[in-house]
This record gives sequence, structure tokens and C-alpha cells, in this order.
Amino acid sequence: MEVAMSSKLDSKSVAKSAPKSAPEEADYSLNDVALRGWVTTIATERELPSGDLVVQFRIAITRPEGGVDTIDLESWSAKTRRTASSLKDGEWVEISGSIRRRFWKSGAGLASRWQVVTTEIKRL
Repeated sequence: MEVAMSSKLDSKSVAKSAPKSAPEEADYSLNDVALRGWVTTIATERELPSGDLVVQFRIAITRPEGGVDTIDLESWSAKTRRTASSLKDGEWVEISGSIRRRFWKSGAGLASRWQVVTTEIKRL
């Protein structure tokens, strides 16, 4: 599994949104994720209160030292939603995207999880 992070912002945006410890001169952040694995859950589509549609699914990736990691994915664009919705359980895919941490309120308080937002999905 390869994970790298990206975003290119001008110095004014950095000063407004970055933590106070971040330098204001330049932002070298990178949020690009490349994953290759097999589909472990059939995609589900949800409509949010805003009217936006999102397709969620999961892949598994073998660790070099043994075992597997499962990765939650979200597809927001029409193209990636269509592709994700047509994937079959066990199908091998290559994913490009970026990692995001989602927060919500649960019965136990504030909860979060990491997800990869897909920008491209390729069947292998």
C-alpha cells in the first residue's frame, strides 16, 4: 500500500487554515493515494441531506509481512460512482485518490475514521 499526501495552497490560504506551527512561506503537503487490492464489499450509494450522492465500498490489501488491511473508500464524482457501483466482490482494482478523516457524532460521543476519496478506479 502506498500512501502520500497532497494539496497546493497559496500562502494566504495556508495562514488561514494551517496549524499555527506550519510555516507560512510554502506548503509542501501531498495527499495522493495509490492502492491496489480486491473488493470486499459491494458498493452502496447514499444520498446526503444536501442532495449529494456518494458511493461507499471497501477493498483489502495484502501486507508484505502477512495479513491484510481493509480500506474504506468513497466515490463522489459521477464517473467514479458509476465504476464503483459496477464492481463485483473479489474483483481486483487499482485506486487513485486522497485520504480524509471523517468525523460524526455517535451514541458514544465524537467518532472518526479514515477513508480514501477516489479520483480514479481501474479494473485489473
